[in-house]
Amino acid sequence: MPSPYLERQARLRARLGSEPAQAVVVSGPANIRYLTGFTGSSGQLLLTPSATVLVTDFRYAAQAAAELAGVAEIRVERTNLWVGIRAAVADLGLTRVAFDKERLSVADREQLEQGAPTDWVAAKGAVGELRIVKDPGEVSAIRAAAQVAAEALKASLVAIRPGATEIDVAAKLEFELRRLGSQWHPFQPIVAAGARSALPHARPTDRPIAAGDFLLVDFGASVAGYCSDITRTFVVGAKATGRQRQVYQVVRQAQARAIGQIRAGMTGKAADSVAREAIAREGLGEGFGHSLGHGIGLEVHEAPRLSQLNPGPLAAGAVVTIEPGVYLEGWGGVRIEDDVLVLEAGAELLSDGQTDLIELT
Repeated sequence: MPSPYLERQARLRARLGSEPAQAVVVSGPANIRYLTGFTGSSGQLLLTPSATVLVTDFRYAAQAAAELAGVAEIRVERTNLWVGIRAAVADLGLTRVAFDKERLSVADREQLEQGAPTDWVAAKGAVGELRIVKDPGEVSAIRAAAQVAAEALKASLVAIRPGATEIDVAAKLEFELRRLGSQWHPFQPIVAAGARSALPHARPTDRPIAAGDFLLVDFGASVAGYCSDITRTFVVGAKATGRQRQVYQVVRQAQARAIGQIRAGMTGKAADSVAREAIAREGLGEGFGHSLGHGIGLEVHEAPRLSQLNPGPLAAGAVVTIEPGVYLEGWGGVRIEDDVLVLEAGAELLSDGQTDLIELT
């Protein structure tokens, strides 16, 4: 079976042929993993029309040798990675090399250019664009990560009760994610109760959950490096009030409409508008202050964006979150999030889509 990494490198090389540079420096652990399978945290990759060179440090010498056999040449640099990249550029006789301006800091660029006669070209990240369309193996890994997340949440429900703190729930969820096979947490879980559920990115605190509270839980799992990202909102210790039920159903219906209408070729702006208009019609538009969703893969936030700021079309094979929300300061908030695969004919759920309002009484 052909290596997916060599195929991906070939696609990047095809793009390189249209760029005004002889080679490209690829930065960022996710980009490097996508092209080579290297899982270390310290590395820079140089790709030319005929060579792929990974520069890493001593800590990853053995690991890189095991992970990159036949995929890339490995150079272990004992000073800093930019010295190794500059040496590789000189050894290959390169005079014009592109770098990813979206991944390189000003300080790193200064290191890259230090004392080298090479003409360095700032370019938009082509690897990130390649990563938008997932191959079957990537989709399978995201689906598996979504399944682990769903099982972890189910196992964590015993911790969700009046008197438990947000941190109690987060700790139980993190434990279950690891126990069930998540390699790590793609992000710190969000667990927010009562009025704090109106904070879209609230961090868990020692606040006790009260009977009748909304509890918003946003979390994910990681399988083979690929992420899931799911949000569920519960009512704890009581039946939902009429207002809670009404707001919840507005968000749920907006999400269902978006999942039902999103398909390849639709713009990110149009996809966002499907849910946004549904919420606005119910008089809650001011409470939906973020975009509808984002791409997921090796990173929990990547292209494409389902946003009013994205006029570009969605590609078949992209995996995105669908996560409308309504947040009412001082009262509480609801967000419902699932992961879907964008197809020509519509969208396929990769997460469980269990979005009925659950009252944990």
